[in-house]
Amino acid sequence: MKNYQEIGAFILRVVLGITFFVHGLTKFQSGLGGLAGWFQSMGIPGFMAYAIGTIELVGGIALILGLGTRIISALLIAIMVVATLKVKLAAGFLGNGQGAGYELEVALMVMALHLALNGSSFLSLDSRLPFTKARAAARA
Repeated sequence: MKNYQEIGAFILRVVLGITFFVHGLTKFQSGLGGLAGWFQSMGIPGFMAYAIGTIELVGGIALILGLGTRIISALLIAIMVVATLKVKLAAGFLGNGQGAGYELEVALMVMALHLALNGSSFLSLDSRLPFTKARAAARA
């Protein structure tokens, strides 16, 4: 039986993947053009809306499947850092009555940080790929 840490990382990976998949899907469903304009109003290039939406959507699926977990998690950390600093910081940790705070971004960032540092091989596609098995054997 797998140890509890691996099962915990698996649960974290799947929940984080579902969360970002839904956020990315929502961005695409509501139209990235409006989001691109909002980004530009904050001094962020508009094309980043498309990049972020794609990373969230495709990255969420990849996390659920356990494919590229460390890389996807690192990208999600970067997105959460920028979201916190550019959008949510002024509202405070819990919000200011006019907007949500950055507590969710911090929680998602810490979840992604755990996965970026430790990975998650339980029920992952990464653990089934030949080149990742060879790497794991070389480390042992």
